[in-house]
Amino acid sequence: MSISDLFSLIVSWVASGAMIFGGAVPYIPQYRDIRKTENTEGFSTKVCLVLMIANILRILYWFGSHFETPLLLQSYIMIITMLVMLQLCIKIKYTGKNQSPQVSRIKRTFIEHPIDYFWQWTRFIDYVQFLLLFTTVVGYFTYFLINISWYIETIGFLAVFCEAMLGMPQFIKKIEHS
Repeated sequence: MSISDLFSLIVSWVASGAMIFGGAVPYIPQYRDIRKTENTEGFSTKVCLVLMIANILRILYWFGSHFETPLLLQSYIMIITMLVMLQLCIKIKYTGKNQSPQVSRIKRTFIEHPIDYFWQWTRFIDYVQFLLLFTTVVGYFTYFLINISWYIETIGFLAVFCEAMLGMPQFIKKIEHS
């Protein structure tokens, strides 16, 4: 193996690592800030929803149309990152020392309020239940429609479209607080 081949291999590995973990890195300081201040005001949990849906769809798209492995791994890392962020936000919002007395009495679950209080449930497990249901239903359709190109391409489009809409939850939150 020549020096240029070794250099090329190292650059490829570094680029793949940056691709895999690069999307999650910006959430590290945000996680630390939320944990330190116990204040979730600057972060919308709907960002977690958008990114998890987009990455679940991207993973399902991979089964029908393989793409680079680092991008697939990036999807798994982003789902884990968003679950960690979501868990922290739910914990602080509903069990933190800065919560209001009204919040401590509110109990909304996915089973009891799947639509009325969508993505405003009070327990982390309810978010996991929704994500498992979503993944199971879309995964079921993907399993049976894997050879239908328009379905696979639609999944891919929806994954990219959801991720492109990432700024929307923060925008909506800003409008609501204005």
